[in-house]
Amino acid sequence: MPRFPARDRRKARLAAASRPGIAPRAVRPKPAKKVHDGFRAFVVDQLAEVGGIVSRAMFGGVGLYCDGLFFGLIAEDVLYLKADDQTRTIYKQAGARPFRPFPNRPATMQYYSVPAEVLESPSDLARWARLALGAARRAAAVKAPGARTRRGRPNES
Repeated sequence: MPRFPARDRRKARLAAASRPGIAPRAVRPKPAKKVHDGFRAFVVDQLAEVGGIVSRAMFGGVGLYCDGLFFGLIAEDVLYLKADDQTRTIYKQAGARPFRPFPNRPATMQYYSVPAEVLESPSDLARWARLALGAARRAAAVKAPGARTRRGRPNES
């Protein structure tokens, strides 16, 4: 089979794509949305008691911030809150599960799911969010001011 330069292969692919019923290779369907806008709005509304909540899209999910601190995330319509040694047992006793960014890998992150009964009660959710904010503050305090982050930028404390 003859080999063609990359430019000729591209031309052939584009020509094939212009034929009816054949889609170009580069066109791929969009992935399914990881977080529905309605769920995102519901979570932010439920957290109104905490005040100053900002949600930002990130990596197919949503990050939750309060006063510049990242304290929670939403992935696949599940709310996860930051945990540390002081709060992890509270979350586990309520049946919370750790966030697994990759389902086929055993690694977890320090964020735990919020049970439905807590999510549906604004006062309970505010209490859990304050625990998560405490964990985020403790984690931020451990980082030395002026220390470099992964990307070489100074930490903002």
